[in-house]
Amino acid sequence: MVQSERPNFLLFITDQHRADHLGCSGHALLRTPHIDALAARGCRFIDFHVATPICQPNRASLMTGRLPSAHGLQLNGRELSHGERTFVQALRDAGYRTALVGKSHLQNITAVPPFWPQAAERLSHESKALFPGRYGQEVARRWDEDDAFELELPYYGFEQVALTIGHADQQSGHWRRWLRLQTPDADRLIGPDNALPTPGWALTRLRQAWRTRVPEELYPTRYIAQQTCKMLQGFASGDAPFFMQCSFPDPHHPFTPPGRYWDMYRPSEVDLPHSFDAALFDAPPVSWLHQQRANRSEHFKPGHGTFAVTHQEAREALALNYGNIACIDDAIGQVMAELGRLGLADNTVVMFTSDHGDMLGDRGLMFKGGLHYSGLTRVPFIWSDPAPSVASATPAPRENSALTQTIDIAATVLERAGVQPAHGMQGQSLLPLITGQVDALRSHLLIEEEGQRLDFGLNHRIRMRTLRTHDYRLSIYDGEPWGELCDLRADPLELRNLWNDLASQKLRSQLTAELAYAMLSQTNTSPYPLASA
Repeated sequence: MVQSERPNFLLFITDQHRADHLGCSGHALLRTPHIDALAARGCRFIDFHVATPICQPNRASLMTGRLPSAHGLQLNGRELSHGERTFVQALRDAGYRTALVGKSHLQNITAVPPFWPQAAERLSHESKALFPGRYGQEVARRWDEDDAFELELPYYGFEQVALTIGHADQQSGHWRRWLRLQTPDADRLIGPDNALPTPGWALTRLRQAWRTRVPEELYPTRYIAQQTCKMLQGFASGDAPFFMQCSFPDPHHPFTPPGRYWDMYRPSEVDLPHSFDAALFDAPPVSWLHQQRANRSEHFKPGHGTFAVTHQEAREALALNYGNIACIDDAIGQVMAELGRLGLADNTVVMFTSDHGDMLGDRGLMFKGGLHYSGLTRVPFIWSDPAPSVASATPAPRENSALTQTIDIAATVLERAGVQPAHGMQGQSLLPLITGQVDALRSHLLIEEEGQRLDFGLNHRIRMRTLRTHDYRLSIYDGEPWGELCDLRADPLELRNLWNDLASQKLRSQLTAELAYAMLSQTNTSPYPLASA
């Protein structure tokens, strides 16, 4: 192998993974030795937040370095325009080989358009000449019904793709085809109707968890690790640098950790969050969610959004979530061992992050949607760089508390690769923080959300914006007189809403003005006219 002077990049990304659910973040029970090893060798950002706590839009923000309002994929069920330039495309244009294994979720995975906006989205993307390129490539049904269906490569800059679509043990794409080649019983192993019996489990009654019959060696997490190793082997034989994204669909619900991971952690051993039984549910959405559960406790069937949980449901979800994370951690260990065996470790920057978090018992709630608490917006980000000039030559801390965000990943990778960012990228490179040149990049973050459904008893979909500083969080809801104001210093669990507190009205006005300026500063500037017209 000829080692390139330019660094390689390996990005691990999980799905719906809270920042505090790692051993290196101080978790009392969960063990993640392989991820912890990355943190020990690199820099772990402890105040790192998403651009939006929704799957598709935040993955698009990672790829483009732009907020959802700028790149246009603002809610699940839409498509990232091929007219948007991803940082992976920029790397490929600069001579990098590029590959993705696992979840992409840059296009709609169902054949059903988003509920909003109704009129435009009823038309198929193929019949609309709005954007260049082919859409509908991640629709799971197309992969299941047509064994010849494939992505059009390169896919948003990725030259090679081994794709998984969906969650739990019911994923489609290349994994489902591979599974059918491994065993003739493939379709009889997956899904809740084929699951192993788990009497007494509350989440199985809600169909949010089941004990899969798919063995560990055939489970999507293991497949993703194996395919990543295989692609790394191909990269090792060349002399061009590479960018590899290894994307795990877990620990997102439904929870189906395979084999020994199912009962690696037991619900009886799990501590509930300190805020679980907090009485201060004075934010209208939280109060509404708990009231809904109380009114329909016997016939309650949660959907995709946030819902109130019982103590037992929360303990089970946490235990299974830990099992999924342990399975991912072992897969990361497998990939890292292969990286070392191939002689690539000394020139590969390794990153770890997630697309958003999960309430997982905070305030007695689970899942996500229409709320911007830290459990949803704060995710892990680890940068492990083998270069002495970046990794350890300066007294930069191993834990960095600067306000940072998903949109910063693209700019950071491109600067480290020596590649110019695209016009319109809104994120900032984290290298000055990593190398200890500066202590902070910004004083606040802007977090966006465009809801897909009606929720919280409102007659319109959720639209909200959040300003987050080191000390405060202000969240406003479109069309509503109420919002949230939290003092993160005095109330780190965000249990007391100061929105209507008389003593906090001046602060509320100041932060509202700061939010308005933050939204203005992040207005899309791409494409931008080159002359007056």
